[in-house]
Amino acid sequence: MNRAAAFVMTMFTLVGDRFEGRKERGATAVEYGLMVGLIAVAIIVAVTALGTRLDGLFESVTSKLPTGA
Repeated sequence: MNRAAAFVMTMFTLVGDRFEGRKERGATAVEYGLMVGLIAVAIIVAVTALGTRLDGLFESVTSKLPTGA
């Protein structure tokens, strides 16, 4: 009976380790997805904030350039 109990416990441990590994991978994928989303939001905010400043800078440079023939 001891061998049978040891075998059953070993099988439960192996199966449990398999399922825990999948949960950790899933959580990691969710975390990476959140990070990518936050980085995208930060880029959009930066481009929006700098867009008007850059537009004004290009307008002033264009106005100071001589006109072509």
